[in-house]
Amino acid sequence: MAFQAQLEEASWTPYTPPSIPSRTVSMAGITTSTDFSAAAEMAVYSVVHVKTSVERGYTMSPMHPFQDFFFGFGGPSIPEMAPRMVEGSGSGVIISADGYIVTNNHVVEDAQSVKISLHDGRELTAEIVGVDPTTDLAVLKVDATDLPALPFGNSDEVKLGEWVLAVGNPFNLTSTVTAGIISAKGRSINIIDNQSAIEAFIQTDAAVNPGNSGGALINTTGELIGINTAISTRSGSYEGYSFAVPANIARKVVDDIVQYGVAQRAYLGVSITDVTPELSAELGLETNQGVYLSEVLENGAAKDAGIEEGDVIIGAGGKTIKRSSELLEVIGSRRPGDALDVTILREGRTKTFQTVLRNLEGNTDMVKKEDLEDRQTLGATFETLTQDEKGQYGLRSGVKISDVGEGKLKEAGVPDGFILVKINNTLVGSQEDVKRVLGQLNPGDGVLLQGYRPDGRPDYFAFGL
Repeated sequence: MAFQAQLEEASWTPYTPPSIPSRTVSMAGITTSTDFSAAAEMAVYSVVHVKTSVERGYTMSPMHPFQDFFFGFGGPSIPEMAPRMVEGSGSGVIISADGYIVTNNHVVEDAQSVKISLHDGRELTAEIVGVDPTTDLAVLKVDATDLPALPFGNSDEVKLGEWVLAVGNPFNLTSTVTAGIISAKGRSINIIDNQSAIEAFIQTDAAVNPGNSGGALINTTGELIGINTAISTRSGSYEGYSFAVPANIARKVVDDIVQYGVAQRAYLGVSITDVTPELSAELGLETNQGVYLSEVLENGAAKDAGIEEGDVIIGAGGKTIKRSSELLEVIGSRRPGDALDVTILREGRTKTFQTVLRNLEGNTDMVKKEDLEDRQTLGATFETLTQDEKGQYGLRSGVKISDVGEGKLKEAGVPDGFILVKINNTLVGSQEDVKRVLGQLNPGDGVLLQGYRPDGRPDYFAFGL
């Protein structure tokens, strides 16, 4: 490949550990102003109240970490005998004058209807354009014009200690503004329940509570630098720590969803772990920070560029990399086909490689929404069971595969009319349940279908995606 020839000419550089910055502080250029009124005035008109109706009951999927944060403690916690409509409340941010709004995926997940309340009192029906569970983001669209859009800022430029404002609708208190500072960047808290999750949160001490999800985190000039997503809490309410998806990731995901219908994920093709002092001592590494490559996948971007197992990534995209969440943030803001400079440490020397990121299939193609939907249904047609069919098979929930199509299901021997009850031990009761479960899987993952043949005999089928 063309870029490999250039890499061969690059020379290795002896590695010098980063020095500890001087503690001398200069006050030149520092402003002490804490007047946030102009930024707050701008943001409250651009942050909307998101209201959803979600059917909960015995067809409900297992709970995930966001449920109590969104619906509040004391909400539905176990499956019930009969489904019922549950009202949810969150926030969203207007990002274009023609009606595009960004919010959290967990705010609108499984919603049968979504309503948007604007600051001027109007209530509009919103369409869910697309969602990305790996970043917990979603894009909505309302039929309106001349809306007050909030401009994106550059989240890479935010600094520790910088003042920020959180704007949203906690506890249904509309247009609430709280202030705090940037407490940390690139924080991973393992709250997104997806094996391909990107967690590189901006941590703040601005007060965020249930209902703030999907709202704006802004800087003092009124730019959007994050989407408020989660809190660290034992009580269910704010206890000093809140987390926001960085604006640079949000902007990329929004652009992907608007253009392609789904978010485009780029991969380096490596298995990673954080370098710790213990790992460094065990493996004889030359650094106590960075990202250790425990595996470099064949035919991946890293392998083709010349990166090897055992290398330590210490830089990517012009940024210093100290831990895996920072590397995931850099990659998460790019698409398949994008070039990415990666600096590694190997045997005491550093070298920078140019990689070309790829998708899960190992190429640089963009995924279209219809392609994803086809994979999420395996090319089959599903029907919700009627009450008579539930009685016939003695089921409370399930879905009929009325047409297995010509894909994986047919190859596995699944018959037309198969009553599907579980996918990978998760109950399903509608085509949306099927799409949600399959949508969390990656190419190569195993699939186990459990249910009943049309004659009532129990059966199961296993195959790989």
